[in-house]
Amino acid sequence: MEDLVYSTPAMSERERVAETYARLLAAHGPQGWWPAETPFEMMVGAVLTQACTWRNAERALAALRSAGALSPGAILDMPEDRLSGLIRPAGYHNSKARRLRALSAFVAGPLGGDPGRMSGHPTPQLREMLLAVHGIGEETADDILVYAAARAVFVVDAYTRRIASRMGIAAEGARYGDISRLFASAMPPDPAVLGEYHALIVRHAKETCRPDPRCGECVLADICRTAASRGA
Repeated sequence: MEDLVYSTPAMSERERVAETYARLLAAHGPQGWWPAETPFEMMVGAVLTQACTWRNAERALAALRSAGALSPGAILDMPEDRLSGLIRPAGYHNSKARRLRALSAFVAGPLGGDPGRMSGHPTPQLREMLLAVHGIGEETADDILVYAAARAVFVVDAYTRRIASRMGIAAEGARYGDISRLFASAMPPDPAVLGEYHALIVRHAKETCRPDPRCGECVLADICRTAASRGA
């Protein structure tokens, strides 16, 4: 990308981050994320949606809800093969069943069964606690931090990387933490805003900034380096 000559306005990476949010919000409106009835359900959904569409994760959540298995105790008491069968629509059901049991043990143990007790831990400490849980990586931990624990962190997923790279905000191979801190530093330290931004990126990447981008109909085209290189 460095060899191309772009005609996009001169903007710093942080300015580009802030302008991208403003335009996506104006174009798509609030997304109302995360769709869950309880903080624990949100945490379960964050595990189920790993390498999975949200539609299929919702099917798995619905099965757990119908079985009365959306609590740490219920998941820990359930035989693993039964749990695995319920969440089959989310894919990788055997490994995700083990991850849900590990997550449930974390909530039942250090949190005393109440996700609300996450409020008693500083964000860096809570993040390390989550990362120590089997099957929880940086993206899932940050999902939980922003949507269940209301912490001002920014979630980086494949959609974020795609848009950040194409916009000239971050290089394709940039480290997770560097991208997350850049986006968070450019925005108000408000979990609601940072969670909304993540949701907007997901929607925009699914509808417009696809693997084959629809630059001609993109609200970011005039400030996007990829769109400029494509003559959009």
